[in-house]
Amino acid sequence: MKIQISNAEWEVMRLVWEKAPVPASDIVAQLQTRHDWQASTVRTLIGRLVKKRALRALRDGKRFLFSARLGKDECIQKESRSLAERVFGGEPAAMLIHLVKATPFTAQELSELRQVLDEKTE
Repeated sequence: MKIQISNAEWEVMRLVWEKAPVPASDIVAQLQTRHDWQASTVRTLIGRLVKKRALRALRDGKRFLFSARLGKDECIQKESRSLAERVFGGEPAAMLIHLVKATPFTAQELSELRQVLDEKTE
């Protein structure tokens, strides 16, 4: 995947992954509430994502329904690799260690982390 998704576009993508297929009006309403963005701003973001081929638009009567062309896991993996390269010199372990040290976790989250680490060592 060579598509670059901006921080604001990530907001649109997260919503689409969660609710797809979703009409533009719902995307606008949700993001106006969450971020106090203008409708035109949200529609511009949607248009950019369609142009980048990150979203697909399907006509449904007079409106369009949007769904993701890109998988959420694929996008997260690419962004994670990019962050590790840019900030941690390509060392994902250094990034993870930093995040674990810097993040206050709940008991449940720590249990899940231990389980993932245990699975990696098996």
